[in-house]
Amino acid sequence: MADNALLDAIVNAALEAGEAILAVRRRGFDVEQKGDSSPVTEADRAAERIILAALLHAAPGVPVIAEEEVAAGRIPLHDDTYFLVDPLDGTKEFVRGGDDYTVNIGLISSGRPTLGIVLAPETGRMHGGIVGQGAWVAENGARQTIATRPRGEDLIAVASKSHFTQNTADYLDSIRPGCGHVAIGSSLKFCIVAEGKADIYPRLGPTSEWDTAAGHAVLLAAGGQCDGPDGTFLRYGKRAFFNRAFVATAGWQAPALQPFLEEFAGGGDLPQGV
Repeated sequence: MADNALLDAIVNAALEAGEAILAVRRRGFDVEQKGDSSPVTEADRAAERIILAALLHAAPGVPVIAEEEVAAGRIPLHDDTYFLVDPLDGTKEFVRGGDDYTVNIGLISSGRPTLGIVLAPETGRMHGGIVGQGAWVAENGARQTIATRPRGEDLIAVASKSHFTQNTADYLDSIRPGCGHVAIGSSLKFCIVAEGKADIYPRLGPTSEWDTAAGHAVLLAAGGQCDGPDGTFLRYGKRAFFNRAFVATAGWQAPALQPFLEEFAGGGDLPQGV
């Protein structure tokens, strides 16, 4: 069901959600703490309401699994086709006044992302793609096709601003000794690899599936890949919508993450965004 008409509807939903987020930022907001100690604001909830209403109209009957709805205990029954929504990915960056937060809307079918939209409201840049049909970036009203780049001798890595660990540094060093990284918030890291501006994005810690679905779809549409800890395709529909770890590349097989992972236990398992 991933077609251009649906994509256009999702684009409009993301843009409207982005405007709502910017409006909240302009007038000021309070920050609350959710059960997993992650922050949530009026902007998260306003954006999610807009997206839920838009998807109900554009794709009636397709369940929507959205971050704040799940946090409130509202998880719809679903089969193997559903939307995953993070209405404000990078809330920590948003609260700090940063600009690298995003609106994420992804469509999952049979455990795989098939369509994704990632909007950065502060810059107005939007990445989108349908797997098998290509990916693009839109800026100032114009769309440009994007694609990943071939692997070269030197690697450019992108990694989380808030969750970079020594294990991540060790993993990158095992691939290319001395490999540094650029720290970026939210799902923009997937998009930077999709645009051919970086080669690899490893995440050696837990995230939720709504954190990754949209960016993963854009990356796949651009020719990249994203694998789980054991080196196989990162699938969706896992228990509690939980990703233990993953590595995204420009389309080449990265070494498995498993040897570099610590054992997570208790509250440390809770995903904290990308």
